[in-house]
Amino acid sequence: MSLPTSTFATYQAVGNREDLSDMIYRIDPVDTPFMSAAEKEKATAVNHEWQTQALAPASSSNAQLEGDDPTTNVTTPTVRLGNLCQISYKVAAVSGTQQAVEHAGRDNELAYQEMLKGLELKRDIETIVVGTNQAKNAGSTTTPRFTASILSWIMSNTSKSTSGSPSDPAAADGTGTRTDGAQIAFTEARLKSVLSSIWTNGGKPGVIMTGAFNKQVFSTFTGRASAIEDAKSKKIVASVDAYESDFGKLKVVANRFQRPRDVLVLETDKWAVAYLNGRNMISIPLAKTGDSDRREILAEYALVARNEKSSGGIFDNTTS
Repeated sequence: MSLPTSTFATYQAVGNREDLSDMIYRIDPVDTPFMSAAEKEKATAVNHEWQTQALAPASSSNAQLEGDDPTTNVTTPTVRLGNLCQISYKVAAVSGTQQAVEHAGRDNELAYQEMLKGLELKRDIETIVVGTNQAKNAGSTTTPRFTASILSWIMSNTSKSTSGSPSDPAAADGTGTRTDGAQIAFTEARLKSVLSSIWTNGGKPGVIMTGAFNKQVFSTFTGRASAIEDAKSKKIVASVDAYESDFGKLKVVANRFQRPRDVLVLETDKWAVAYLNGRNMISIPLAKTGDSDRREILAEYALVARNEKSSGGIFDNTTS
């Protein structure tokens, strides 16, 4: 077949209107499991501080004489801890011309760019608090402040490699970092050892957070060694979203922004993100220096480890 002579087709047409959908499609992940699960606090100083309290060890020899004149027991003082507020921001800039023209998929270009930068900033903060091996740093006029990430706090309940000289932070105060070791397989035995340690220390974790590879490894643990076929619903179930341990039920969550080599076992109400007064994901108009408008999306925040003994981690896991 061929096009009849002199037939006017779209190939020659000049005035056809464009067909641009009024939808904008985005697939980049914006879910931030740790920040969604952790509580929020208000910070009133750059160095945000809190206290932890420990009880004296339980005694099996607490038997006293009748009519005894008791002596005072030793008092266990609180421990004062703190973390530094880190500043993170994103900046959006839109020219006056771009604001003036008509747009597809959004009414206001600057507001749309602000929204995108806010999502990007949220992802950055999630990566910083759970996906970096970062100690706190007070900074200076030439160096930014750093807040200690979760890996600088967890030290009491861990399972790590036996080769490559791995070590936990020297103290649970945010001043040190982990030393990674040679990677080994993530196993149920290692998970159970950490859960047992957390329980012994008084913790009640409810969430296990993993990367993609070890989420799939988790689905091969006891009770789900093979996929289960549901004939009625015509589907195969091969995943594990909850783990019924000897010490309670835990939700299993995949986190794109943590290090793939880490598996975190968390009592989430013992972790928080503290935002400095009036500095929680705010939009700041920047000075106009030309024919454009700029907005700074900013957060000043610190990770709060209310008691790291409530949580733990299986570290140095293989990732492929």
